[in-house]
Amino acid sequence: MTKKLLFAFLVLALTVACAKTYWVTFYIPSAVAGVELKPGEYRLDLNGSQVTLKNGRLVAESAVKVEQNGEKYKRTTVRCLNGDGKCAVQEIRLGDTNLKLVFN
Repeated sequence: MTKKLLFAFLVLALTVACAKTYWVTFYIPSAVAGVELKPGEYRLDLNGSQVTLKNGRLVAESAVKVEQNGEKYKRTTVRCLNGDGKCAVQEIRLGDTNLKLVFN
């Protein structure tokens, strides 16, 4: 029983360790994977090609294509496609990194 519990804890720790965490602020109502995000600061967890945005109990998950730029981005920016008065997130460029997340 102890070995199973230790193994489960190890797997959980490795899963959490693999995810990278960033912060992104939305200034206007936005949508990710059909989930409407209100303006505010969100925790962005990047795990491979899967991104999770969290603000309190609100959670949005989406597959992304991770691209690398030659230079680091100075600040985090969000690019949207506006339609019907809503902002559908197309990409997020993560500040102080060279990573660009392109939403499918």
